[in-house]
This record gives sequence, C-alpha cells and structure tokens, in this order.
Amino acid sequence: MPPALVLDNLTVAYDRHSAVHHLSGRFEPGSLTALVGPNGAGKSTLLKALTGELRAAEGRIDLGGLKPGDLAYLPQHSALDRTFPIDVLEMVLLGLWGRVGPFGRVTMAMREEGRRALSAVKLAGFERRSIASLSVGQLQRALFARVLLQDAPIILLDEPFNAIDARTTADLVQQIYRWHGERRTVVAALHDLGQVREHFPQTLLLARRCVDWGPTARVLTAENQFRARGMAENWAASAAICRSAVA
Repeated sequence: MPPALVLDNLTVAYDRHSAVHHLSGRFEPGSLTALVGPNGAGKSTLLKALTGELRAAEGRIDLGGLKPGDLAYLPQHSALDRTFPIDVLEMVLLGLWGRVGPFGRVTMAMREEGRRALSAVKLAGFERRSIASLSVGQLQRALFARVLLQDAPIILLDEPFNAIDARTTADLVQQIYRWHGERRTVVAALHDLGQVREHFPQTLLLARRCVDWGPTARVLTAENQFRARGMAENWAASAAICRSAVA
C-alpha cells in the first residue's frame, strides 16, 4: 500500500510567475485521480513537481517517505525525441534504471521481464523495432510497458490517451484499472472529460489554483468548469511576480 501523497501550500513557478499556486490536498493511498483543467492550468507542471523535476517555490510535497525516483512518470509522447537511435526493448528497459543504476548490468532475466511487459501491452515481437518506426499508439503502449517495469507504488501519467486510437485507449485503460486494483496510486492529466467521468472516481480540477478536488461527479459541474476557464483566462504572463516565488 503506497503512502498518501500530500501537497501543503504548494507553489511552483517559472521565471517567478506561478504556474501552480498555493495548492493543498492529498491523493489518498490507492486512489485513481484525474487531473483536469484548461490549457495552461498547470497540470504538467504539477506532475513534474511531484517527480522532483521542478522544485517548489513555496510549500512542500510529502511523499510519505518515498523519494521522487520511487514514482513512475509517463510524460507526454510529444516530449520524446523519437529520432534517438534506440529500439523498443532498450527503451522499455529504462524502467529498470532504479534497480540497475548508471553502472549496473541488465541481465537476461531483466530482458525477459521487458519482453513480458511488452507482451502485456500487446507489443510482443516489437522488441527490435526502432522507436522511430512506431505509430503514436504503439509508442504509448511501449511507454506503459516501461512503467510496468518500474513497479512503482505511485504512477503519474501526462495525457496518456492523447492522439491515440480507441482500441489502444481501451487497452491502456484496462492497465490503469489493474494498477488501481493492485492499490497503487494513479494520477493522470487528461483533457477528455468523458473519459474522466467514465473511468476516474476522483478529480482535481486545476486552474493554477485548485478549483475543486474530490469525487468526480461533484467536481465536474458546469459551474466549476466555467469558473476554471475564467480563472485561466484571467491569468496573464505580465502579472506581478509571485512574492512566494522570489528567491
């Protein structure tokens, strides 16, 4: 059972302008939560802060004794360099970095783990294919296989269903359900509210600040969505520097 993931007055900033502003709350152990909000609401920023890629300007993140490296993070596929000369199995085996480290050796048993992970996401036989040759849906399946190898108690997904077909989405949703059934904590940034209502019992609606956080049916009201759009549209890059973010 993973620990609760607690945010205490968390502020994350770019160039001292807040991207996530004074956010407090908790992702309960084993919860399945959608992270939603307008474009520029701070969803990806929050996930990067949870992984330790971005540092808090104010407040704190309590991982309950875990280290940021103990979390599994699936970035948006558009952020990946698909021209990098690596095959599918090698990319998946990067999920073992926490076990192997920079100087360790990937064993035959580990390679077999990677093959089983690819089989679990219906990519058996793709091991030697270059990542450049994959379709968007196939690449996303391979990234899910990499997360499988990490075997992490907390899983963070950034737009996991973006630009992929319905069949791939359905298969990946089933993998998310399996993680949830194993009592892992899953947080996924999403834009399709239909998917959120159908598959995610908890939702955090973000517009740089928290609009609402709780049961999805309560959070995704028309009133809350209107409020979130207004908050996002009223934010300006020329706004005064956040005092919390001043070094």
